Amino acid sequence: MNKTIRHASVCCLLMVLALLVRATWVQAYEARALADDEHNRRNTIAQYARPLGDIIVAGSPVTGSKESSGGDLRYQRTYPQGELYAAVTGYSSQAFGATQLEGVYSNVLDGTDDRLKNPADLITGERAAPGSVLTTIDPDVQKAAYEALGDDKGAAVALDPKTGRVLGMVSTPSYDPAGISGSADGDTWKALLDDEDKPLVNRALRQPLAPGSTFKLVVAAAALENGLYGSVDEATESPDPYTLPGTTTVLRNENASAPCENATLRTALQYSCNNVFAKAAADLGQDEVKEMADAFGFDTEKLDIPVRAATSVYPTGMDRAQTALTGIGQFEVTATPLQMAMVASALAGGGELAAPHMVSRVTDGDGSTLEETGDGETKRVVKESTAEQLRSAMVTVVEEGTGANARIAGAEVGGKTGTAQNGVDNSNTPYAWFTSYAKDRSNGKEVAVAVIVEDSGSARSEVSGNGLAAPVAQKMMRAALGR
Repeated sequence: MNKTIRHASVCCLLMVLALLVRATWVQAYEARALADDEHNRRNTIAQYARPLGDIIVAGSPVTGSKESSGGDLRYQRTYPQGELYAAVTGYSSQAFGATQLEGVYSNVLDGTDDRLKNPADLITGERAAPGSVLTTIDPDVQKAAYEALGDDKGAAVALDPKTGRVLGMVSTPSYDPAGISGSADGDTWKALLDDEDKPLVNRALRQPLAPGSTFKLVVAAAALENGLYGSVDEATESPDPYTLPGTTTVLRNENASAPCENATLRTALQYSCNNVFAKAAADLGQDEVKEMADAFGFDTEKLDIPVRAATSVYPTGMDRAQTALTGIGQFEVTATPLQMAMVASALAGGGELAAPHMVSRVTDGDGSTLEETGDGETKRVVKESTAEQLRSAMVTVVEEGTGANARIAGAEVGGKTGTAQNGVDNSNTPYAWFTSYAKDRSNGKEVAVAVIVEDSGSARSEVSGNGLAAPVAQKMMRAALGR
């Protein structure tokens, strides 16, 4: 063999070896990555080759599957009460992916979760029977919230203070997930994306906004916990009107005739006195107020219920004037309805906050439990005496103050209204808030609720927490108490 032939032979041999190495690498190492790639059509075909598992509310499925009308995807998702439960289920779409519980538990619902597989399935790679997701949602509370919000743009959340269970979660305007579950629903999808009211946004979890005067509960808690005032019935040192520290800006109260000068915390909550809580925040300082806000759940980066909620924020790096404005839930304070429901829940729970959760159990195809979310995992937020005093003051708000529309005969109801500025110089329609709790001594049931109405179409002068948000909360609380 001459030298040229020998060199060519060696070169060919090396190329063959390189090809074998590459083929082995692709098949042995990269095969899983290629199989799991989101652009691999085979995965989508397999996912929708049979009916998906269901999301369950009170023992009944709120999702389903039907045969597709065409294409290579055999089944698509259905939602018998789509708009009612959209904020809970999210959507599972052949074209646009999955969100909310559909997204979090997609592997369980389509049968690819390894926990669903028996040993034979693990060897053959066959898909197991899909599992189910059991929620904590109370259908009566959910329906009450959805119907009460109606055509308003807003959101509502109801929690069980004892367990942390999410009893209701609604965002309006809603949408029907069935309308975008197929592979040919591009026009409906585009219409939802172009809608200025953003129906695809879960306002209950994902849109933190200025909480307005509902945040005064947090400031009141900080004032009591840090000894700024000894009780809710101790007179404060609060001039009316109040000049923001270091400025000539005068902060006035909405009701000029309200007895807000040197008012007690009880009276200040009853009449929603801006001067009292702005001065209290300035006197406490941003660090003390932030510590209290964080204890209630603000600035938690990973609040999963199990769907991740947006972070509610108490700002830092402020001067005293800006800190004073945070005392009335303005400046750069933002909160989701879930967060404000957590504030009311902690106070209703004697100062202990039960971890909010929307799923109780995840099961396999035979109904056996794969995972379970325990109730009652709590953390201490404020002393029991502080919570008791603030509940008493919240009852005064409902019985004698600005929250009269939340009253429920025969039940203990406490609440706090809020009207938050919106836009530069409050140029847009203000947000109407209400956060509250209710207890029924006869049956032991409890509930904590937060409602925001971003826009109801009402005239600016008619926007108030008591007028727009409190009636929604009242209906949700009645449903939760079984009334």
